[in-house]
Amino acid sequence: MFSSNRKSSAPTAGAAATSLVARGATVRGDIHFSGALHLDGTVEGSIHADPGSEGVLTISETGRVVGRIEVPHAVVNGGVTGDIHIAERLELAPQARIEGDVHYQVLEMAAGAQVNGKMIHRGPVTVRQLAQQAIDAAPALT
Repeated sequence: MFSSNRKSSAPTAGAAATSLVARGATVRGDIHFSGALHLDGTVEGSIHADPGSEGVLTISETGRVVGRIEVPHAVVNGGVTGDIHIAERLELAPQARIEGDVHYQVLEMAAGAQVNGKMIHRGPVTVRQLAQQAIDAAPALT
């Protein structure tokens, strides 16, 4: 009747987990995450992916953010009031409504998405820029 033949698949330490803010839920405060964050509810505060993570933020058509967003990857189909800083790729779906500046490297924007703010493209870091950063960070020899 009850079989113990099932293989339990415990998540590994490196596996990315998905967090959910459900429809009807409101979070007041900042969120720091790694892995994936799916937002169907409301966040009143900033959203940050952990440094060095491949964090993915998904905001559904019922999701709302009032605050700053800083993540590597995002898919937005809901509302955002605040600046968005995307290190790699941003997808704006048809029901996206952005009130704030958008900083991105790669952008995909569907017909119907709206942005009321500046669209600021940031290119990938070049070898010259990396070299200059290393020079600036090195202690001066006197």
